[in-house]
Amino acid sequence: MTNIQQLMQMGQQLQARISQLQESLEQHTVTTSSGGGMVEVTATGKGEVTRIKIDPACVDPRDVEMLEDLVQAAVNQAQAKARELYEQEMRKAAGGLPFPIPGL
Repeated sequence: MTNIQQLMQMGQQLQARISQLQESLEQHTVTTSSGGGMVEVTATGKGEVTRIKIDPACVDPRDVEMLEDLVQAAVNQAQAKARELYEQEMRKAAGGLPFPIPGL
C-alpha cells in the first residue's frame, strides 16, 4: 500500500512541476532568423510567435514570394527551437522519467 501512496505522491509532485514549467515557458523566448538575419522571429517557450522583424532591404514588391519564404522559414525555426526548449524543461521536471512518458 505504501508504494501506491508514494507513487501517487510522486505523480502529484510531477504534475505541480509541469504546471510551473508551463507558466515558466510563457516567460522564456526564443529568437531565430532566416535570410542572413533579414527576417527575425521571436516566440515564447510554448511556440507562440510574439514578434516578426523584417529588414526593409528585403521588401521587394516584385519578389513577395521570397519574403514569404523567409518569414515561413524563420517561424518554423522559432517553433522548433521552442519545442526543443519545452522538451528539455519537461525532462528536468520529470526528474529522470522518460519523456515523453510511454503510454500517455
